Amino acid sequence: MPPLRGTLCVTGHHLLLSPGPQATPDLWLLLLRSVDSIEKRVAGDAGTITLRCKDLRVLQLDIEGVGATLDIARSIEALSSLESVITSFPFFYRPKGLRLGEAWHFHPPERYYKRIARETRAWRLSEENEDFSLCPSYPRAVIVPRAVDDDALGRSARFRQGGRFPVLSYYHAPSGTVLLRSSQPLTGAQKRRCTEDEELLRAVLAEARPGARGVIVDTRLGPGRQTGPHDWRRHRDQGRLPGLETAAPAPGEESFVHLTEACGDPEQSMDHWLSRLDGCRWLSHVKEALSTACLAAQGMEWEGACILVHGAEGTDSTLLVTSLAQLILDPLSRTMAGFQELIEREWIQAGHPFQLRCAVLTRPSPTPVPSTRHPSFSSSWTVWQLGRQFPLSLEFGEGMLLALFDHSYASPFGTFLCNSEKER
Repeated sequence: MPPLRGTLCVTGHHLLLSPGPQATPDLWLLLLRSVDSIEKRVAGDAGTITLRCKDLRVLQLDIEGVGATLDIARSIEALSSLESVITSFPFFYRPKGLRLGEAWHFHPPERYYKRIARETRAWRLSEENEDFSLCPSYPRAVIVPRAVDDDALGRSARFRQGGRFPVLSYYHAPSGTVLLRSSQPLTGAQKRRCTEDEELLRAVLAEARPGARGVIVDTRLGPGRQTGPHDWRRHRDQGRLPGLETAAPAPGEESFVHLTEACGDPEQSMDHWLSRLDGCRWLSHVKEALSTACLAAQGMEWEGACILVHGAEGTDSTLLVTSLAQLILDPLSRTMAGFQELIEREWIQAGHPFQLRCAVLTRPSPTPVPSTRHPSFSSSWTVWQLGRQFPLSLEFGEGMLLALFDHSYASPFGTFLCNSEKER
């Protein structure tokens, strides 16, 4: 964009620039929560502030006066990194005509359950987690096998990381198979087993079509990714699909940092750009996620398999795989309304920790400590790849995906605030 001269105003939530009547009366707006990193330089009687945003935009402010430059930089730095959720813009945004209703969700779990109940009686809606004591990151109501009582759910929850026991993610009516998601089992060094957890999975197969197999898709990395005594294949039907052991890890923070650095260098040649793009391994992560989701979808559609997708915590790669598999299998999820429901059900209600994951990303971490920041939800860019391959299959385009990406980091609305429904 060409340079623009005007008057700068820093509010509690926005950066405003009024270019003056000689240009246009409109104000240039930037929600401060979208600022990722700040660089400041002073020389003589002026200074420069460079803002790198979470949507990969880079903005440069040339300011008269060293004192003004430092004051503005300090203000932006403080206001863009407020930790308290209730100080964020959605709590102050009151557009004209806004009416606050009673409903938390446009697509509550009860509505999705009614749709499944029209196809099969094998499932029920459990409200055992009404007070979030069973699993703090699950919603109040979850869909579980009808043959499993709430006491068994409690024991299964204690056997799973963070209490995330297997719950229904998607029922595929054409094949009568299901997609489940959960966190990893806490088998420990003694390879513990949980009878109730195994009974839950056995009940899933009992209600599926005759001969249905149970297959586990493990999205963990490292030595933790191993077949343990809890494995659905070993204790149920010995069923297995080749290739489903391939993990689909969430793109790491380091990969995203390298991607943004490559995108921000306008002087590089095409060969250098392609080399840096390959080196950051971002597209490799996208490919792995798509491949794993395709294998899960093929297992349900062609092999008649019931699929359980689990990861370490079950809040990142797990949700990515189950979401993509539903986009592949379910035409309703590829509509505008259906895609919004999918995001709400598989990410917001399912406990993806947006507050942790959408922290500062493009700034390299100064210390090599384990980070909770990585763009799992941003890797829904994989949906863009699906749209490129099948341009007539999606009712929405990249505008919708860009809007979701922007709002997950900085939004006037509270849709993506906090880490769970309990916190919201």
